[in-house]
Amino acid sequence: MRSIIVTGAARGIGLAFARRFAADGFDVAILDSTGAEQAAASMAREGLSATGYSGDVTEEADWRRIVEDLSAKGNALYGLVNNAAMFASLPMQPFTQISKEDWMQVMAVNTAGPFLGIKACSPAMREGGGGRVVNIASTSPLKGVTGMPHYVASKGAVIALTRSLARELGPAGITVNAIAPGFTLSDGILTNKEHVDQFRDVGKSARALKRDQMPEDLVGAASFLLGPDAAFMTGQTLVVDGGAIFV
Repeated sequence: MRSIIVTGAARGIGLAFARRFAADGFDVAILDSTGAEQAAASMAREGLSATGYSGDVTEEADWRRIVEDLSAKGNALYGLVNNAAMFASLPMQPFTQISKEDWMQVMAVNTAGPFLGIKACSPAMREGGGGRVVNIASTSPLKGVTGMPHYVASKGAVIALTRSLARELGPAGITVNAIAPGFTLSDGILTNKEHVDQFRDVGKSARALKRDQMPEDLVGAASFLLGPDAAFMTGQTLVVDGGAIFV
């Protein structure tokens, strides 16, 4: 059975991805700092193939442990979806108030996390004859959103990393693409009233489709990028935001 690792998938957008990929016939490995095993158990009760792994996307040892475990089970590692990121917990503030420590923490999770994940998973994909990587970026660097420049810069870096690694991994039959969501009402976001107040109504008014964006609005694009119809597509950033920006 082919496996897909989804980071930050214990809830919200990541869990919506995990459920869709399992429904598509993949064995899903959920990697999250908390709640991974519970999310996988919930999916298993629904007849969906999933395993939960507690881990930190910034720790190479955790990546090695998961890849080795999947290999020991005889599962071919086919896909990686880099969804874990710091966003919902970040306060809105001028850039002059952001400490170096806060900046580096966001960069560690949002940029080093995907880098380390691809570094750990790509050898197994090469051995299997190819694979798919989907990085979750954001429309924020395309818009130049203010108030959280560390997050915006990190997601711009994810888009750049996607393009660079698409060229490097292409000869091995590994595609690398990104999805750039608009402001999405995930579980984490709904706990941050400041973000909801700041972005929800503005986001809806800017869209061609005048409604809230939900996690379920992203799963079709991710499923497409992991499926056979996207086999000749790589290095691309697919904007899924209800028509707020056109690129």
